[in-house]
Amino acid sequence: MSAIRYPVAPDAETALAAPLGRAERAREAEAIAGRPVVFQAEAVGAAFETREAALDAYPGRLDDDRPDRAASVAPEDRFCQLREEIAPTGGRRRAVRPTEPAYADGRRWPKPAGKATPTRWRLAVSYWRIQPASELAQARKARRSAEAAALSAAEMRKMTAQPLRPVRPQQPLDIGLFETPAPEAPHILIPDE
Repeated sequence: MSAIRYPVAPDAETALAAPLGRAERAREAEAIAGRPVVFQAEAVGAAFETREAALDAYPGRLDDDRPDRAASVAPEDRFCQLREEIAPTGGRRRAVRPTEPAYADGRRWPKPAGKATPTRWRLAVSYWRIQPASELAQARKARRSAEAAALSAAEMRKMTAQPLRPVRPQQPLDIGLFETPAPEAPHILIPDE
């Protein structure tokens, strides 16, 4: 069975239209891009009211199970999928209250009250996103580098807003919180309390 070959691109629109290449694994994608990559799935294009309209808009990109237009995509080309999402409504969104199970008449959940929430269909593209230069290094390292002078204040603020990543993976603890090694035999742990 062949694996899915995901596009390598800086954004989802480019991944759908003209990717730099396609790769199964991150190291292949990094070799194509020449920089670090991150796997990402994003919605692209217009939203459609019905699933059929979305399938008609993207022929050859999705499996079509309709009897009159049956089509199947090759296994390595299955990086697109159709997703249903809640359509935005005008005004404030009303919070949905949790429903208690009914356990009545052989049914666990009661029948929904009111009309269904309007939904729409969008194409989602999974791809290897090329990281921009400002996302490559953490601010604590980048400010000490030679390229730091070329960074603008806005780029530096963007870098400082990123979450901190560890310098190296955290090592598992060998001893518990209330254990200490014995002074005469460090390979033996004794309770501290």
